[in-house]
Amino acid sequence: MIRVFIVDDHAILRRGIRDILTDGEGVEVVGEATDYNELLGKMRKVQIDVLLLDVNLPGKNGIDILKTLREQNPQIKVLMLSMYPEDQYALRALKAGAYGYLNKASAPEQLLSAVEQIMAGRKYVTPEIAQSLVNNLAHESGELPHTKLSDREYQTLCLMAAGKRLSDIALLLALSPKTVSVYRARILEKMGMSTNAELMRYAMLHRLVE
Repeated sequence: MIRVFIVDDHAILRRGIRDILTDGEGVEVVGEATDYNELLGKMRKVQIDVLLLDVNLPGKNGIDILKTLREQNPQIKVLMLSMYPEDQYALRALKAGAYGYLNKASAPEQLLSAVEQIMAGRKYVTPEIAQSLVNNLAHESGELPHTKLSDREYQTLCLMAAGKRLSDIALLLALSPKTVSVYRARILEKMGMSTNAELMRYAMLHRLVE
């Protein structure tokens, strides 16, 4: 049996993921958590083969959690799940040590296939991620401005580009509005821009938002 642990802060989504996995053969869901602290408390008590980890979690986000887990256990197999398109977070997740990245809108059989491939020690890469990798190689000689951002800054940029207000972003990321304002200032400085409109044009040009 492949022992899977699910980390997602939405109970309905966790239920849906659990149902998909348990409908397949040879998969057992051994635990669930809503955030990093709950994950730490529970993962000590169970054996985990594949960890399903949401990108957008309250407090410590999924990619930060991934980096921390990889420092503690380099062999851990993590599949990142997200509502965001592959070309937004997939490369960052893979660089941080994820074994794969899957959009939550994907077909159920893709989730089962991803878990099985990762359990076998292989990376799970969708055609969309493969195209992003090709595009990234094409730009490697000239680093794009958004690649200079930290994971949290990049997350903030994507939400701003999607039209979210700073107060909305603060709620989504479980941060204070002041902290989000600081992220905004850093984003503008690192990317050499001065207005939100410039950021939105850039994000649309580079397909950081749908």
